[in-house]
Amino acid sequence: MKIIVAGIGKVGTTLTGQLVADGHEVTVIDRKADILERVCATFDVMGLEGNCATVQTLRDAGAAEADLLIAVTDADEVNLLCCVTARQINPGIHTIVRIRDSEYAPQIIEMRDVFGLSLIVNPERSAAVEIERLLRFPGFLKRESFARGRVELVEFRIAEDSPLADVALRNVTSILKSKVLMCAVLRGTEVTLPKGDFVLKAGDRVFMTAPAAALGAMLRDLGIISHKVKRAILGGGGRISLYLAQLLERDGIQVQIIDNDMARCQELARQLPGVSITCGDITVPSTLEKEGLSTADAFAALTGLDELNIVMSLYAVSQKVPIVITKQGHIDELQDIVSGLSLGSIVSPKELCSDIVVRYVRSMRDTSGDSAITVQSVAGGRVEAAEFVIGPASQHRDTPLLDIKMKPGVLIAAISHQGTTTIAGGTSQYTLGDSVIVISSAEMNIQRFNDIFA
Repeated sequence: MKIIVAGIGKVGTTLTGQLVADGHEVTVIDRKADILERVCATFDVMGLEGNCATVQTLRDAGAAEADLLIAVTDADEVNLLCCVTARQINPGIHTIVRIRDSEYAPQIIEMRDVFGLSLIVNPERSAAVEIERLLRFPGFLKRESFARGRVELVEFRIAEDSPLADVALRNVTSILKSKVLMCAVLRGTEVTLPKGDFVLKAGDRVFMTAPAAALGAMLRDLGIISHKVKRAILGGGGRISLYLAQLLERDGIQVQIIDNDMARCQELARQLPGVSITCGDITVPSTLEKEGLSTADAFAALTGLDELNIVMSLYAVSQKVPIVITKQGHIDELQDIVSGLSLGSIVSPKELCSDIVVRYVRSMRDTSGDSAITVQSVAGGRVEAAEFVIGPASQHRDTPLLDIKMKPGVLIAAISHQGTTTIAGGTSQYTLGDSVIVISSAEMNIQRFNDIFA
């Protein structure tokens, strides 16, 4: 498809790379020539310098023939005007717009309908929702839901005293009473889709598929203590902290935000009257100590500086805070460093946003009903988990998995049939209408269900 990406910041660059990898013809627009030069040198894309909200720039970018426009500049109003203008040029174009300002939140649905927008994304809001989910079920570093919440893909780190340390994969079932599937293991910077003889080691980050109803029992079997969150401290007063505080207040959790900008603290106090707002230097440990970090149930490092977030999270871990969450904006560049550190759960707004957009784009291109309805990236973007609904064109229906030849690096993790979820095994079968969860290396670029077969 022909796709225009307007705005080449962190989100725009991530999206461009993913769309090019998926085989789309991409044109990027930005006001800054140096950014365009860098992106065009990195990816096989056309670049256009200019104002993405003007008719002439959009015409020059090929809006009249484009299938999709994605507006992700730093300005909400520019993004909206860009999409409206593109639809004037080409009424049939799909439009995805990034809207970040919380003041627009109450009218998002109305804006979508009035302006004919296909999808509205908010990376900061998505990050806040993800963090709230992690705090609701603490003990896991990451959680992804599939099959309408009936299947979970969870991530956890194997501790030195874990019952899984030094255990071969084939023997895991003797420790975990619930039926689960080890999908991937991240050891240092190396990702493995393990087989039965793979031996788990302390420090490994494990990605496991399990029925949602089995998560509690799985935590107990793993010896992971789940701490109920009553008080959370948020380091940094940006948009994520604002959205997250609103969600946590609704959950009855006491929230404290620390930021060093007085004007921002005053604005947060106005918008969050029930939240404790402290203006202080969060780069100084004494500030965190004074605000009771060591007695908090959870700490989230949410500033705009990745390096500062890493330092704050390391300090929180040293203070034995039970749950630590670290926001990372450049996770791909820092992956080799971050993977070896105890930073708790890592949340990347740009990756969350990219997953949402890519899922929409893949559904646009599909005409057979064979495309993934949900796509999630794990292990630093090196592994993909995708949910497919089995349709008439899906191959090998009603055939035991052990009789199906799949490509190397692909596995079927779970099957949901008429509301009942099972972890896939050799005798498992899928039939018309089932939801199937597929795990694969991201480099394989599995876009349709039939792509998994050899």
